[in-house]
Amino acid sequence: MGKNRLQLENHLFILPDYLNHPFISGNKLRKLKYNVLEAKKQKKETLLTFGGAYSNHIAAVAYAGKEYGFKTVGVIRGEELADSISQNPTLTFAQNCGMEFKFVSREQYRNKNNPLFLNQLKEAFHNIYVLPEGGTNALAVKGCEEILEEADAKFDYICCPVGTGGTISGLINSSFKHQKIIGFPALKGDFLNKEITKFAAKTNWELNLDYHFGGYAKVTDALIAFINTFKLQYNIPLDPIYTGKMMFGICDMIQKGYFDENAKILAVHTGGLQGIAGMNTVLKQQNKPLIV
Repeated sequence: MGKNRLQLENHLFILPDYLNHPFISGNKLRKLKYNVLEAKKQKKETLLTFGGAYSNHIAAVAYAGKEYGFKTVGVIRGEELADSISQNPTLTFAQNCGMEFKFVSREQYRNKNNPLFLNQLKEAFHNIYVLPEGGTNALAVKGCEEILEEADAKFDYICCPVGTGGTISGLINSSFKHQKIIGFPALKGDFLNKEITKFAAKTNWELNLDYHFGGYAKVTDALIAFINTFKLQYNIPLDPIYTGKMMFGICDMIQKGYFDENAKILAVHTGGLQGIAGMNTVLKQQNKPLIV
């Protein structure tokens, strides 16, 4: 049923792509593969990218720089974070990998795609290869097209979490005719349809907007309880930003009869487990249950 596809129930399987690398795991390794090759081809010295306080992408790019011989720069949303790096597991990890930070205000951060702002960054850091927030571009989608294998033709539904739209676009492009791709956005709003349409060559997909739990990085006690129960039951960790919400959504849809009784479902575990430590830091401050 495809290499390393784990059967959870009769009809539900999980693709543990998070096991593909200890630090650049899941879709981050996929997204960076061809971008790193292109940066080397262009003889760039530095990978520069953008992210928030607990960004999986920032952590992955930092380690990729260490592993593949690049300097790295992270443009981080939130000037106040500059004074609390040691209290932030993600930024501490990235800094230990050698990443240099440029902390900017939330207002400045909105200019991350502005040519004028990008030119200023190029002048400041020299010979940079710019990776967009979340890592999604055409080369990232190309990498994500390699997630599915021939044996995965046996599945009727392919499910994945959605952040910036790169992973689901790759899955759509490499999917088989009979398959439906379902994305579970971590963010509120339906703006992602436009982003996905830029890269996706087929129309056999939909986004389910019912399981964002209030928006990006928002969680509830019910979600945390689900993640902890899931790990206890299957020995598979889920992160609270992406994969936890997806698996909660899939299980809820199964209970509500969305899928045909004999349909085979493949859930793609895209990684993001480094974010658990950051979320637990926040939950502890709020005196909430922690992710185990």
